[in-house]
Amino acid sequence: MDSRKLRDPFDESYPADPNAAPGHPLVIFGDHRFCAGNSLDVRRMERPHMHSQIELNFVLEGTMTYWFDGREFSVSEGQFALFWGMIPHQVTAIAGPTRFVCLYVPLAVFLALPGLGGLRNAMLRGALVEAALIRPADRDSFLGWRQDLLSGDEPLEQIVRDELGARIRRLDRDGWCDLRELAIAAPSAAGHDCKRMLHVERMARFIGEKAQDDIGLDDVAAAAGLHPNYATTIFKRAVGLTINQSIVRHRLDAARSMLVATDRPVAEIAFDAGFGSLSRFYQAFEQRFHTSPGAFRQKFV
Repeated sequence: MDSRKLRDPFDESYPADPNAAPGHPLVIFGDHRFCAGNSLDVRRMERPHMHSQIELNFVLEGTMTYWFDGREFSVSEGQFALFWGMIPHQVTAIAGPTRFVCLYVPLAVFLALPGLGGLRNAMLRGALVEAALIRPADRDSFLGWRQDLLSGDEPLEQIVRDELGARIRRLDRDGWCDLRELAIAAPSAAGHDCKRMLHVERMARFIGEKAQDDIGLDDVAAAAGLHPNYATTIFKRAVGLTINQSIVRHRLDAARSMLVATDRPVAEIAFDAGFGSLSRFYQAFEQRFHTSPGAFRQKFV
């Protein structure tokens, strides 16, 4: 039996475009979870790839060389870097045994962090950010966060959300630099359509900022200056979701955070998250998380 027929359309563990032609320059992943990389070992990547989350890298040992949207740079032991995964990136080389902790934060969670200001805007413009100050506890903290996320314990995941969010806010306060300003230009082994990706980035940013408002396909397409049909095609190919699915996903991320962090009524949370119908909220929540909003909240009581 073809295993692909058994896949849940909301399963986030497989590539969004598994049937892409071999010549396609990007391996596009449709993963939107708050999660950690399974392996500590850094390996070279055959091609650039993309994903929708903010990616955080803490290098434990060695040096890794990244190709990042047309530039090349290295991140070495003890460095902490982060970037938006929608910017095409590729590990092209490693110097000796190299290990790192790789964490993935949903864009909606990152955008909800208070007081980021310039960091938030820089990330959405495609910055590759390096922390100016590494704190003594960072190595152990990143290893601990990775272990907690891999455990599958949902209450622990919420704790990691809070702690990692605080670390990102400290990074913004301590200072940071954009490594793109220091990196050397480097051609990709497989070029990509920069103009198309710029449109996708604009749409993804608009959804991230406006998902809790009354927006739809036409609004997102207009934000990028595109016809809705063309916007739908390039967005689905890049992100692995339709524009409307992406809007719903951002709303669910916001609602899930409010369910855990507040004691507000479920109906109030549903409408504040951007759902115009309580029944639609329940349907979407249960379809994605396989439990009701109330039962989900009870796990954290």
